[in-house]
Amino acid sequence: MITHIRVKNFKSWQDSPEIKLAPLTGFFGKNSSGKSSLLQMLLLLKQTAEHSDPNEVIFFGDENSLVNLGSFREVIHEHEEQELLELELGCKLQNPFAVEFPRVDSSNYITNFQMEVDSFSFEVAIQAINNIPMVEHICYNVGPDEDLKMRWKDSYLSYGRRSEKASGIKSFYHLSGSSRDNLLRHLASSFKTLFSHVYYFGPTRVHPKRIYHWERTHPKEIDMWGNKVVDALLSARVRQLTTAHNGKNVSIEERISKWLQKLELAHSFSLVPKGALDDNNYEVHIQKSPNSAEVTLADMGHGVSDLFPLLVHCCYVPKGSTLILEQPGIHLHPKAQADLADLLIEVITERNLQILIESHSEHLLTRLQLHIAEQKIAASDTALYFCENENGVSTIKSLGVDELGNITNWPPNFFGNVRGDLVKMTREQMKRQKETEGE
Repeated sequence: MITHIRVKNFKSWQDSPEIKLAPLTGFFGKNSSGKSSLLQMLLLLKQTAEHSDPNEVIFFGDENSLVNLGSFREVIHEHEEQELLELELGCKLQNPFAVEFPRVDSSNYITNFQMEVDSFSFEVAIQAINNIPMVEHICYNVGPDEDLKMRWKDSYLSYGRRSEKASGIKSFYHLSGSSRDNLLRHLASSFKTLFSHVYYFGPTRVHPKRIYHWERTHPKEIDMWGNKVVDALLSARVRQLTTAHNGKNVSIEERISKWLQKLELAHSFSLVPKGALDDNNYEVHIQKSPNSAEVTLADMGHGVSDLFPLLVHCCYVPKGSTLILEQPGIHLHPKAQADLADLLIEVITERNLQILIESHSEHLLTRLQLHIAEQKIAASDTALYFCENENGVSTIKSLGVDELGNITNWPPNFFGNVRGDLVKMTREQMKRQKETEGE
């Protein structure tokens, strides 16, 4: 699980504070307030860690990547190319590892001690030299209290306790001359493993097809647009993958049907072969009510077709993954937006997923507050933030949520001035009524 992030000189963020992340983290705020940029920072690290060219220290993306940020100049705050781009994150590992490490005792004898690493933080600073991004320094802090700090710059590596000076290595995630260092090798591997379990579902979803052809592949994910949603479902059927619900394992298709019912979007869905079975062509049939005729997903409104791949994603990604969702309730009516909070809490508790969302939905937030009050999720398992942008600089405010679900520092006009509009409407109604009575 990713435990915190921080950015400096990244797009509209001049210098964010350390932003704590929880099993369920929500970013709210007006358009262009910097919410999406915080999530893009994670996507930037993920696509860099998975990029095929080890000599490219940071991969800003292309038309096929998770995020395409252009160039260093476009990413650096206010295009100040002489500034350092600084990114930081912390994580708690699903699979801790133990390593032996040299230690100098009081008699100056070198002995070995074993350290179990279950968490670490990662920092990187990047500068542009002759328009080419270069690593200024990288630093790993190991342990919950940052017991051990390793920092590298140029081609030398050292390590020490706490504030001891250290220097390091010349490549971004790949271990050049220090590859023999067991701890550093484990950390680099854990970094890549962490991001291999980060998945992204964006605000733009692919238009549903009438017929889907399955190449009998078994995709790792459905991708950020939902292109591989049917491939994933058929793969899950063949491999007999299940998802957790109320302490039981049920099929993914069964669970999705139940969620469509709960959100009052459909009664059920089914994957129906089209033509000969060997053709591997399928239609997604949706039944709106128990007695209605089945129609294809392409004949449903945007609400169902946009939410359908999100439901599959929540059930299909491996347990313990981090799932980034932008505008998960887009095109949904208010009740379905609220019910979406129920889904997110379920997959957090039953599938051990970490969910990071960027949303404008007041209904989703209100339902989440209700579930905190009902003790269906602890306030400590949530982190809610409000982002603002003034004069091109983003700021973030942590929303205090008590155990009764109350937000103790509600920002002005959080979701617009709804109450103010209601007061004005009431005044106008009273004014109109008086005018009518005086006629």
